[in-house]
Amino acid sequence: MTLEVSDLSITRGGVPVLQGLGFALRPGHALVVRGPNGIGKTTLLRTLAGLQPPLSGRIEGADETIAYAGHSDGIKPTLTVIENLTFWARVFGARSIQPALDAFDLNDLAERHAGNLSAGQKRRLGLSRLLVTGRPIWMLDEPTVSLDVSAVAMFADAVRAHLGQGGSALIATHIDLGLDAEILDVGPFKARPREIEDFDGDFL
Repeated sequence: MTLEVSDLSITRGGVPVLQGLGFALRPGHALVVRGPNGIGKTTLLRTLAGLQPPLSGRIEGADETIAYAGHSDGIKPTLTVIENLTFWARVFGARSIQPALDAFDLNDLAERHAGNLSAGQKRRLGLSRLLVTGRPIWMLDEPTVSLDVSAVAMFADAVRAHLGQGGSALIATHIDLGLDAEILDVGPFKARPREIEDFDGDFL
């Protein structure tokens, strides 16, 4: 499934942040989103994931294909690691959670309550949910926050495996994950300030 975006304009709090953005994300490919803090990378991913509407433009190939991982780990602290993954596996109809446990080295933590995990362990659990979604497009916003070097490598390996199976990934990150990925610099698509009009309709 190819995600195609054309002439996309998006807003944050009603204020345009990016405009005229276009790209195609094809199966087996990764696209890394780059740009200065505050330019609208998170807003872009949330819009593509269907969490907020675009101001204008077209998004094709997104329906029921995207697994989104944002800043929140999205886990239930009162459930164990296994219970968290089992919950999401049932939501998405996955047959097994074992690949997720293996990919993020969670087997030794399987019976521990998520609320008792370290920040890095919680992040690993949150990211492991991607493997039980069955969704072909992974959309990830700063996924390596709280991860140590070895956990970053686990994540990168999981993405490579996903790409190798025909999936794709759109990742907003400032670090080099060592992936064979294209770069989408959103800087050139920063929205221009709106013109200010006076009460007579003439530009000031």
